[in-house]
Amino acid sequence: MKLADSHCHLNYKGVAEVQGDVLTRARSTGVVAMLNISTRESEWDAVIATAEREPDVWATVGIHPHEADQHPHVDTARLVTAAMHPRVVGIGESGLDYYYDHSDRGAQQVSFRSHLAACRETGLPIVVHTRDAEDDTAAILRDELGKGTFPGVLHCFTGSAELARIALDLGFYISISGIVTFKSAQVLQAVAKDLPQDRLLIETDAPFLAPVPHRGKQGEPAFVADTCRFLAQLRGEDPEALADATRANFHTLFAKTLA
Repeated sequence: MKLADSHCHLNYKGVAEVQGDVLTRARSTGVVAMLNISTRESEWDAVIATAEREPDVWATVGIHPHEADQHPHVDTARLVTAAMHPRVVGIGESGLDYYYDHSDRGAQQVSFRSHLAACRETGLPIVVHTRDAEDDTAAILRDELGKGTFPGVLHCFTGSAELARIALDLGFYISISGIVTFKSAQVLQAVAKDLPQDRLLIETDAPFLAPVPHRGKQGEPAFVADTCRFLAQLRGEDPEALADATRANFHTLFAKTLA
């Protein structure tokens, strides 16, 4: 299989220190493309440096909703400037997280809209994080798309079938993480089973959410192969064909990876 991990954090503590080994293991399992996601401004330089050094790794710039309170200065202009780097292929992750409420909800919404405006201006896709905030996420996406189109993905999808339908109607992709392999994930499995193959991505969100049979371990991009095999069985598809399709979708969405 040749796989794309559409969302990982290669510069997080615990991964950055062994990044070379992590990348070697990923490549040995067939991972040929990885998107290294930033969550706060202080990470941008390191995330981009990894992408500069590794030809199969690309980067995003963005502010996670947990960090919105700490980054009021990161506006659309700042994001657009950072996104001009040739190895930056997306903006995010950004969005809304009302489960933890680590940042004020109003600040999260302002930050999210700033990211979406940057996507409109640059043409780059938005990487959306949403948890316990489906209505506001959908409303903001609809409102901002009404001002001009941009591509995007709902990452680490754990939402409802209705949110999946809305995302697909808006032209977005949906990315499935190792959560789909968990025994408790029957609702997600039902949604993932019916997603159109041409809108589907697979991710690890490493170092989090290691799939079965790696539960309890630190997640890493190599594990995207396990999620792909599980998802293929769930959907009644050939694992290699699903790997090819999701990898092609990755490059279609993050078109700058082909530049």
